[in-house]
Amino acid sequence: MNRSFSAIALSCLLMPAISSPINAQDHWTRFRGDNGNGVVTDDPRLPERWNAKENVQWKTKILGWGWGSPVVWGNRVFVTAVHSDLDYEKPKGGLYLGQGRPAPPDTTHHWMIYCLNIEDGTIIWKHEAHQGKPKVPRHPKSTYAAETPTIDGDRLYVLFGDLGLYCLDLDGQPLWKHPVTPRKTAAGYGAAASPVVHKNQVIMVYDNEEESFIAAHDTVSGKIRWKVPRSETSTWATPFVWEHPNGVEIVVCGRKENRAYTPSGKLLWHFDGKMSVLTIPSPFVVHDLLYITSGYFQDNKRPVYAIRPGARGDISLKADETANEFISWSLQRMGPYNTSPIVYKGNYYTLLDRGMLTCHNALTGELVFNRTRFPQGASFTASPWAYNGKLFFLDENGTTHVMPAGDEFKIESTNELDELCIATPAISQGKLLLRTASSVYCISRDSKP
Repeated sequence: MNRSFSAIALSCLLMPAISSPINAQDHWTRFRGDNGNGVVTDDPRLPERWNAKENVQWKTKILGWGWGSPVVWGNRVFVTAVHSDLDYEKPKGGLYLGQGRPAPPDTTHHWMIYCLNIEDGTIIWKHEAHQGKPKVPRHPKSTYAAETPTIDGDRLYVLFGDLGLYCLDLDGQPLWKHPVTPRKTAAGYGAAASPVVHKNQVIMVYDNEEESFIAAHDTVSGKIRWKVPRSETSTWATPFVWEHPNGVEIVVCGRKENRAYTPSGKLLWHFDGKMSVLTIPSPFVVHDLLYITSGYFQDNKRPVYAIRPGARGDISLKADETANEFISWSLQRMGPYNTSPIVYKGNYYTLLDRGMLTCHNALTGELVFNRTRFPQGASFTASPWAYNGKLFFLDENGTTHVMPAGDEFKIESTNELDELCIATPAISQGKLLLRTASSVYCISRDSKP
């Protein structure tokens, strides 16, 4: 689709501001990286092609199941997993597997935290956070380690959503833990929202069918600094800490309302986003615009919103509006189900779980190309990432589809690992850390032939 002259001009003027990440990824501290947007500073060491042998620096098997992403600090990579003493149903791929299991498994499980050496993949330490029988069932596609840890350089924070929040030092010594009362979730899907850190607080959200809340724990003691009830039912989006010249906002998606809180838990702004019945994609910022979306495939409500900083109070759109003072633009039927979108080189890309990609101008919301299907009947749960002028889309079968950034849908290559992949990768120090059902791969152009 052709753009208007004004849209093109605006894009050219602002392109550098919306395409460059803030910092090089020396660490990877949370879901989708320090900036929460999956975009990485260009690095010639980062690979564009790989398979189970090519450009593999190391591969380490991990006992148990977990869909949380790795996080990285220095030479250490941290991942979580849960395994059972007896055989239990393995997680399955597939987009729409219905409700969770009616009852938890009657077998002892082990909730594990692993620390790997980023250079050779050796296990530096492992820690069993908990053992016992699960108190809640899980969805056949999910695991009991669905959340991504977060790290601040001194401490590692691990949330097992229906179990508790655990804090360890980087040598694996437990510092504190705070139990979570397990609650009923929609369709028995379980929990999945990852924690985030802001200064001396680690923040978690637990939206469920019984008693939803957002809480901040002191990073040193683990004590609750504040806890705010949320009039929400089950959601799974990771919160986002938005720092800008007007202040700091803790942005949380919701089915009923999208909200932003101060670092002390006071409500800053909110709006009725008419969100999807299942709200999963995580909010993120590319410079001055915050992107919020949700899009369960069977729901007519699949909105996207681009929000300016500095909002206060109720910023809901009126019935005939698509934008207002703080909502820069919106679309009502363009949100993805599981994956979080990505903004790169001026474009806003939406990866639909059922194997299609759309593209809009990130500044205006104007359509660049409409739903275009990936080859081979691919389906997706992992969120996309970008570096070196390329976009990467990892499907559930372990194939990564590589596309040059731009206004055209063009898959130039595919990289295959031939194993179930649900987790979103981590990227640090010129290395791509990609988690499959059984292993963590470290992929880099620096790898030995």
